[in-house]
Amino acid sequence: MEEGKVFSQSLQESAAAYSIIHEKFGEAISPLDANETMPFFEVVDTLRWTEIALFMREHPKLKFNYLACLSGVDYPAQQKVGIVCNFESLALLNHKLSVKVKCDRDGGSIPSVACVWHTANWHEREAYDMFGMTFTGHPELKRILCPDDWEGYPLRKDYKVQEKYHGIKVPY
Repeated sequence: MEEGKVFSQSLQESAAAYSIIHEKFGEAISPLDANETMPFFEVVDTLRWTEIALFMREHPKLKFNYLACLSGVDYPAQQKVGIVCNFESLALLNHKLSVKVKCDRDGGSIPSVACVWHTANWHEREAYDMFGMTFTGHPELKRILCPDDWEGYPLRKDYKVQEKYHGIKVPY
């Protein structure tokens, strides 16, 4: 099959999956953005994220049982941080969809989906460590890459590397 046809079919499958999710959650999610890489929507009602995630995994026409990636993102102009999750169904061909979830940059939180996809556990810890958002309901939210007493969140766009850590000069 030609590459363009595969993408077109994948986009149609993603749009159909989005329609099922939108029918259930309505205004809790944004309209589908069908960009060139992977269609996505944003969870507008952040408190419903875990409920939406469970629905995406369990619905027989969705079966998003594979969390391929969960990445932290900094949106300084919006005073937000968030995550972008890429999902696939291992059971249904061409079923792919991305979801964005944002929270306030300072003191914001996102419900954890580690109970839905176990791989989210470490991904959420990394997003917490690098961007500073918390994940409510996470089983063990603590730093995973930086020491517990590290200052700041290294992947935020305004991050300033501390000059010393325990009296040792930090190279940068």
